[in-house]
Amino acid sequence: MTRRFITFEGIDGAGKSTHIAPLAERLRVRGEVVVCTREPGGTPLAEALRELLLHEPMDGVAETLLVFAARRDHIERVIAPALERGETVLCDRFSDATFAYQGAGRGQDERMLRALETWVHDGLQPDLTLWFDAEPALAASRRAAARAADRFEAEDLAFFERVRAGYLARMREAPERIVRIDSSRAKSEVQRQIEAALAALEACRR
Repeated sequence: MTRRFITFEGIDGAGKSTHIAPLAERLRVRGEVVVCTREPGGTPLAEALRELLLHEPMDGVAETLLVFAARRDHIERVIAPALERGETVLCDRFSDATFAYQGAGRGQDERMLRALETWVHDGLQPDLTLWFDAEPALAASRRAAARAADRFEAEDLAFFERVRAGYLARMREAPERIVRIDSSRAKSEVQRQIEAALAALEACRR
């Protein structure tokens, strides 16, 4: 069985979540066992923390600590066991989101983020991260058409510009892992970019 940990990243409204289920179905047709999950969330505890993060006011430090607490439970109960079974895990957000949102967006100390990442991950990193990149104004129009805003989605364009810059910084730091997907393109073109990234990952692992 193929063990892969693939994460989907991007600002709210970039379109990443739209492509997780179709990719999971394509991989299952190929014979893979696929686990789809999300952050914050993925376990009862992490889902409860998600509700607090999305709707309760708090400062940046509390927000960061809750994100990592949810992630630790998620890794221990869902992600690590699935990978140990040789399954493919598709996760809507992971640690790159924390560096983008809490780091670049909220201005939290990067040293704190890196220390927490080290303790919480215990060496775990995605095999591939698909960064769905879109202009914040385009993403905002998509969000407005889809749903009522939560605490993060209600932030202004300047916040999402900082978050987008945070993702770019992470990609430059780990270009072998993070692949930029131009999510302003048509859905079929976005799918083509995803398949190309997966093909490149498989070629590297042969």
